[in-house]
Amino acid sequence: MQISVTDAKGQLTELVRRAEAGEEVILTRHGHAAVRLVPIKAAPDKKGRRALLETARAKGAAKAKEGPSAARSQDFLYGNDGLPE
Repeated sequence: MQISVTDAKGQLTELVRRAEAGEEVILTRHGHAAVRLVPIKAAPDKKGRRALLETARAKGAAKAKEGPSAARSQDFLYGNDGLPE
């Protein structure tokens, strides 16, 4: 559905209801599409967020590779006395 911004002013409540129901509502200005009304997705609850984090951690752990220790990564810059070479 496309409707001009001017016409939408008086029908905003109805347009919001239609968008919430899944209908695509596009507001036009001077005949060109300007804005699309879309419903906001509900934020996940605490359990949903935890499950999402656990999934992300598991996928990240599966992709992680062993590498050199970062603690010793710059040892080549220093001599045995601990001073820069």
